[in-house]
Amino acid sequence: MSVDSFRDYLDSLEETGWTRTVEQPVSWDLEASAVTMLANLRDGPIPVFESIAGLETETTLVGDPYRGPRARPWEHFARALGFSDGLSGRTYYDRVIDRLHTPTEPRVVDQRDAPCKTTIRTGDDVDLLSFPWPYIHEGDGGRYSNLHTIVAPDPDTEWGRWSSHRMMLHDDSQASLLLLAGEQVPNRYYYDYEPRDEPMPIAVVVGAEPTVECTADMWIPTGRSEAAFAGGLKDAPVDLVECETSDLYVPATAELVLEGHVRPGDRLDEGPFGDYFGYMNGPRRSMPVFEVDAITHRQEPRLPFCVEGTGVGYGQNSSSTLRVAAAGPDATVGLRAAGFDVELAVPWRFTSRTVWVISTERPYPGYLHELANFIFTTWGMLHIDFFVFVDPDVDPLDPRAVLSAIALDADPDADFHQFGVERMPKVPLNIYQTPDEKGSADVGTSKAKTAKAYIDATTDGDPVESTAAAETRKRAQERLVEAGLDPAQFDRLDEREGESR
Repeated sequence: MSVDSFRDYLDSLEETGWTRTVEQPVSWDLEASAVTMLANLRDGPIPVFESIAGLETETTLVGDPYRGPRARPWEHFARALGFSDGLSGRTYYDRVIDRLHTPTEPRVVDQRDAPCKTTIRTGDDVDLLSFPWPYIHEGDGGRYSNLHTIVAPDPDTEWGRWSSHRMMLHDDSQASLLLLAGEQVPNRYYYDYEPRDEPMPIAVVVGAEPTVECTADMWIPTGRSEAAFAGGLKDAPVDLVECETSDLYVPATAELVLEGHVRPGDRLDEGPFGDYFGYMNGPRRSMPVFEVDAITHRQEPRLPFCVEGTGVGYGQNSSSTLRVAAAGPDATVGLRAAGFDVELAVPWRFTSRTVWVISTERPYPGYLHELANFIFTTWGMLHIDFFVFVDPDVDPLDPRAVLSAIALDADPDADFHQFGVERMPKVPLNIYQTPDEKGSADVGTSKAKTAKAYIDATTDGDPVESTAAAETRKRAQERLVEAGLDPAQFDRLDEREGESR
């Protein structure tokens, strides 16, 4: 059975020893993020900060709660979704894909049955700074909320559009939202509400249940409801409740909900910020203003945050884990629906968003170019820089297997392809982009154009590894486990208990 709330999810982590309570007071000013960063880099337990230095608060900070184990980043989400322990990455993907094929409409609950309505603050009682929003990186433009789900109006869906856009706090009722044109919610604001000089209602949902966080990170098609996909992923309806100050609906078990509106034609500074690429991204930009009209929350709310940047290189954080555990299965479904015979589409584990690996057949010459063209001109055009295509029997969740495919099967002369030179849209965040390429600070949009690329690391012949060799490896690993080694170290043991890879 899937968990119903963020705190149920934390409880499940605690049962397995994957959380560690920090009882001593910790400062929101760099200290909580520094502890979290070290935990991320060392693959240690997820820190839960019970006491915030210098602040009378009942709020608990949680550092990168969605981060999965380095070797098996899907593991915590598998548990949250009610799957059995020890699933291989391939089996996890197969089961998530099955659930995405059966969306389940949400259930609207009464305010009295919504934990997020335990405390309701409006008017002069609204005080954003009464919560311990962390100052995450030295050099950030301010304190941030960067692990939340934004609920915005959508003309095509009953329950609104869900997405993720970071938010920098300014005072007790104002924040700036990083709304970059080119994505669904920002486009709704820039091209519909602001030209009409209308405020756009928005709710920022902090500490939502895991399936909500997953679907906010997925590329749900326009006109389809993230709430229904979250229900399918959960295998049960997600409970929603109406906001106090707008007709938006928000997840009822959330820890904290900020209700408000984006003011038309108004801007506040946003950034710089230590972004997911692992460097300080600037310059400071002018971004739309989020005015908070109401705050509702659970008793003793848990407030999660992500130390961006630690998911690049050789560590995981919440955003890199969500890529592997949520965006990958979703992209696989999307490519198959478009008619491509892909085995799996998986973000390269330690690059966050920029590199993906796709295992697929190559039925005819030019097929990979067609596949790359489809992705780069649709949902992957902004964030993904290049793909590695591998054979269907190569596990794209195994970095070693992918590196082997590149080293052994990619011909530097014939298999490295640049794509759409100076014509491809690009999210203005990569370190290699000049300030001009990152777009206009006045309008907050990217003017960047760049090239994309892909590597053909598929073979032209039969797979190297035979069935007999696979069985030999499995037997060897079983012998080592019988001798006392940790079974979590061995990939072939995922096939036990009837699980297929």
